Amino acid sequence: MQGSEPSQRLLALDVMRGIVIVLMAVDHASHMFNSGRYVTDSFAIYQAGTIIPPAQFLTRWITHLCAPTFIFLAGWALAFSIAKRKRQNVSDRDTDLYLLKRGLFILLLDPLWMSFAFGHAVVFQVLYAIGGSLCCMILLRRLRLLTLLTIGLGLLFFSEGLAGLVLWFRGGSRVGPIGAFLVTGGGIGQSIFVLYPLLPWLAYMILGWCCGRIFIQGKADDPTLLFIRGGVFSMLVFIIVRGFNRYGNMLLYRDDVSILQWLHVSKYPPSLSFGSLELGLMFLCLAVLFAWYKNRSGNDRNPFLVFGQTPLFFYVIHVHLLAGAAWLLNMRKTGGLTETWIATLAVLLVIYPACFWYRRLKRRGSITFFRYL
Repeated sequence: MQGSEPSQRLLALDVMRGIVIVLMAVDHASHMFNSGRYVTDSFAIYQAGTIIPPAQFLTRWITHLCAPTFIFLAGWALAFSIAKRKRQNVSDRDTDLYLLKRGLFILLLDPLWMSFAFGHAVVFQVLYAIGGSLCCMILLRRLRLLTLLTIGLGLLFFSEGLAGLVLWFRGGSRVGPIGAFLVTGGGIGQSIFVLYPLLPWLAYMILGWCCGRIFIQGKADDPTLLFIRGGVFSMLVFIIVRGFNRYGNMLLYRDDVSILQWLHVSKYPPSLSFGSLELGLMFLCLAVLFAWYKNRSGNDRNPFLVFGQTPLFFYVIHVHLLAGAAWLLNMRKTGGLTETWIATLAVLLVIYPACFWYRRLKRRGSITFFRYL
């Protein structure tokens, strides 16, 4: 396994990424078309005791898997990419420069491109978190595996404490721009919104990097068993943290013991209960996919595989397509779940040929710009 990238493992990762891309399309279709979209993923926007509509809540909840998986797999892919560059004798300086340029490129896509589709003035979302995390990995990748794993788990477990420390330092008032961008998220004035603060989400990239390094070093002879153990451990953490209903929930506590209240965790900013639940689900999904592709080859036209191999290309196009369709049809936030699922299917069908074409073009490697997208 040392220094290799078995095809079945790459397929499992790509298909996992493709699955969450489809779920992401559901959420963004709901954002554009669904008048009853239920988003209360933060204590700041949830009123305790409010009745949670099950169908709307679960439609939103299934998409929580997307961001943690994207960022975790980005860290994993980075580990393989750096290892490949080392085998090709690419200098550390050139690698650092590439990471800086790609990180800044991805980061700036949020305020300069995605904001137009979402219609929220200037927004910093998952691309800001991914791009910023790539820039951080310029230095972090030089640390020992155990040190990085400790940092990643520390950010995951203590992000709520860090948020409290920032609020205390600011006298319990608004956290300010630096605190918003790095720790808590939130509005900055009336025109800038940070939904994905860097440090809590950096944890997922670090953990993905560590997982990639474990595979590269040949320490994962049975990936299915590894991910089952990781999934079970993460779910146990979720049960403990959500059960005690205190620290680790970012103040978004359970109102009762119903299933919906157990699943009603804080994404903005991500709590320990959110992270452990989503990582647990992701690990269990990866266990199934690694087992499935252990002795199988993939269908190159599989939509999940196509989307999973063109994630950024898909992302920067699909939201604008959904926004344009909602505007042209005069249906922005006028429908319900039926319209949401129809819009999701439509955008997937429309964008599939473009992703298939782009993947083929990128594989040729004739245009260097494509390595950033």
